[in-house]
Amino acid sequence: MTVPYLLLFVAIAVACVVAFVLVRSRRTRGSRGLDVTTGVAASPSRDTPGGSDGGFRTGGLGSKVRTLLGGDAGDDAWLALETLLIKADVGPRASADLVARIRADFRAGAGAGAGADAAALLRDEIIAVLGPDRPMDLGAEGLDVILVVGVNGSGKTTTIGKLAAMLGAEGKQVSLAAADTFRAAAGEQLEVWARRAGAHLVSQDRGADPGAVAFDAVRSATARGADVLIVDTAGRLHTKQPLMDELTKVKRVIEKAGATVDETLLVLDAQTGQNGIAQARAFTQAVELTGVVLTKTDGSAKGGIVLAVREELDLPIRYVGVGEGAGDLRAFHAAAFVDRLLAD
Repeated sequence: MTVPYLLLFVAIAVACVVAFVLVRSRRTRGSRGLDVTTGVAASPSRDTPGGSDGGFRTGGLGSKVRTLLGGDAGDDAWLALETLLIKADVGPRASADLVARIRADFRAGAGAGAGADAAALLRDEIIAVLGPDRPMDLGAEGLDVILVVGVNGSGKTTTIGKLAAMLGAEGKQVSLAAADTFRAAAGEQLEVWARRAGAHLVSQDRGADPGAVAFDAVRSATARGADVLIVDTAGRLHTKQPLMDELTKVKRVIEKAGATVDETLLVLDAQTGQNGIAQARAFTQAVELTGVVLTKTDGSAKGGIVLAVREELDLPIRYVGVGEGAGDLRAFHAAAFVDRLLAD
């Protein structure tokens, strides 16, 4: 009888050790990018050059362009380039415009005997489309308010947590408003992120009026002397008109509480492609967007969505999400992005 009991004891001990290792591993992955002593994100500054170069897997676009246009570039080659850009989520209109400009520059360079590099021309055109980097403009006297919108599943609440951690690491006192009172567990998820980032959270019970939450949050943040208030919002389907009306109301209530919405960020899943453009247009009708955060860029090689957002919506990309950790939100830098997009 002694041997079976001994074997049972050994089996239980082994199971406990395995369970401990698995839990520890998950916690380590979940806290990646956090300072283990403070819980605050140890992430690159918003102004760190090259901060966005971790986004998007390289798809070898540069070598593909050179292969297409390495010889006598006829009509078929340029049509193939346009198709290649569309497949990269640049969008039909933006792709056609890019190819037209590159083709003209390519012919001019070849005619002058310069041996035009089509990939280099493409790089210059993309940077011209994206324009100069445009980070958020915070730091004015008083409370800065950031309204964050986006559909469910885009990574909106997670992005808010990452942004709170980033701003907190910069020395700002951050408050969060859990105004997404529609989605189950949205408040609980934001509460976890608030603890990680050292931010103050204002919330009410599920089903409460989002405008009331936003109003209380402004008053609370002002009383506490907070530097930034980030407001989460409901993310039901963008085609639902009541949601759009609700967003308009939330912004109006924030202003009634004595604050001004300084930034309205749209969170888009980079893997949604052109559907993301439709989402952006719908949200623009409800609130005036000032920028876009592209999430889940580490899981996609279709970086052309960046150009589509800029070309078709005239909105700057503020940040890109490159992972699940609190430190995995990076400031967008056009040059670093393009170099990665066109890497061989």
